[in-house]
Amino acid sequence: MPWRFAIFLCAQALGAAAGGWAAGPWGLAAGVTLASWLCWGWESWQGLRVLRWLRQDGEPARAPALRGPWGEACDRMRRLLRQHGQRAAASDARLQEFLAALQASPNGVILLDAQGRIEWCNQTAAQHFGLQAERDLMQSVGNLLRDPAFSNYLAAGDYAQGVLLPGRESSAAHPVTLSVQLHPYGDGRRLMLSRDVTALEQAEAMRRDFVANVSHEIRTPLTVLVGFVETLQTLPLQEDERARYLGLMAQQAARMQHLVQDLLTLSRLEGSPPPGMAEWVPVCALLRHCEDEARALSATLARTPAQQHRFVFPTPAQAQAAGQVAGIAAELQSALANLVNNAVRYTPAGGSITVAWEPLADGGARFTVRDTGPGLAPEHLPRITERFYRVDRSRSRDTGGTGLGLAIVKHVVQRHGAALEISSVLGQGSVFGVRFPAARVRAQAGVSPAAQSGAAAG
Repeated sequence: MPWRFAIFLCAQALGAAAGGWAAGPWGLAAGVTLASWLCWGWESWQGLRVLRWLRQDGEPARAPALRGPWGEACDRMRRLLRQHGQRAAASDARLQEFLAALQASPNGVILLDAQGRIEWCNQTAAQHFGLQAERDLMQSVGNLLRDPAFSNYLAAGDYAQGVLLPGRESSAAHPVTLSVQLHPYGDGRRLMLSRDVTALEQAEAMRRDFVANVSHEIRTPLTVLVGFVETLQTLPLQEDERARYLGLMAQQAARMQHLVQDLLTLSRLEGSPPPGMAEWVPVCALLRHCEDEARALSATLARTPAQQHRFVFPTPAQAQAAGQVAGIAAELQSALANLVNNAVRYTPAGGSITVAWEPLADGGARFTVRDTGPGLAPEHLPRITERFYRVDRSRSRDTGGTGLGLAIVKHVVQRHGAALEISSVLGQGSVFGVRFPAARVRAQAGVSPAAQSGAAAG
């Protein structure tokens, strides 16, 4: 700064000398004044350049190149502006990361101002409520969501609990349920979260139905048992009558035992991890087990040998050529045998049941059970694998069914990456099949796919 003051004095001295030389004492005063105005104008011009730069955009790269105090001021302001820009960029990056995280959230997120207007929403919320970010920005959420339950919830101001609303795409065939809850924050603002709880609601409904069905299925044989026990305790019975009552009690006890076993099987299947690819089960062993159980069950249900069912199973050579399937042997054996036993139970006496193992073109295989039973009406097919769902309750109980067999089959099939295929024609019979993927099927060593297909066809 001293040198700038020295320049100012030198300019006045030069102005005074020039003025005094040209016009005497008055010229001296005029020279000093002119020199002062020139110095002041120069400084003002530099200040105006700085001011114009700041008024335009304040971009550090466009700062004027100046010397002296104004140059130092520009350098300091340029440095401060650059630091401010870096902090603003970092804050904006963090904000974008935060918004990206909210966009990736599986829950719907809506930011509301103090007046209940939408300031921002993620894509999930837009899908839940049919919103458009550009169109509905700063629109009142109460005007866009006109469900009476939500309107009452919004007006009440008590946000400790959420509210359940039907989804935008909800229908009678495919219901969609959303859980919506508001969370106050900041100066009157609110965070609105939405979550698709359709699966949870369906699971809860299934649990209630399951508990009710289990209670009913167990209560019935227990009532019979209690009645028989009271009869045996209070009435004098002949030995043949007593034996008959004890036999009926044994049947009801066995029924409850089978029910408990199936329930435990279902619970184990639902709670255990999917089977790996380390264990390979021979298909011939599975088919042989299915055949043994089917023939034994048919002999038990038939009153005479003539009433037994006619079976068609793969020959030993065909079964040997079927190869192997990856999975848990006990589960696969239970599922396949269940399908065959169901065909035995529901096919009238003397009917025919055909069991086949068919290699597929994609490398997979299909296990099929074809019967000549009464068949199923189309309305029963979507629900046939539900727990305790029965087309004919009386016949199912008479044949020893628990109503859980196909549910167990479905879980086993899904755990092994396979698909359960069901087709039926009322009055003509049904076909139940399990389609295994190629990854879980391995041909018998030394047997070509062509030979395998020929064996299956034969």
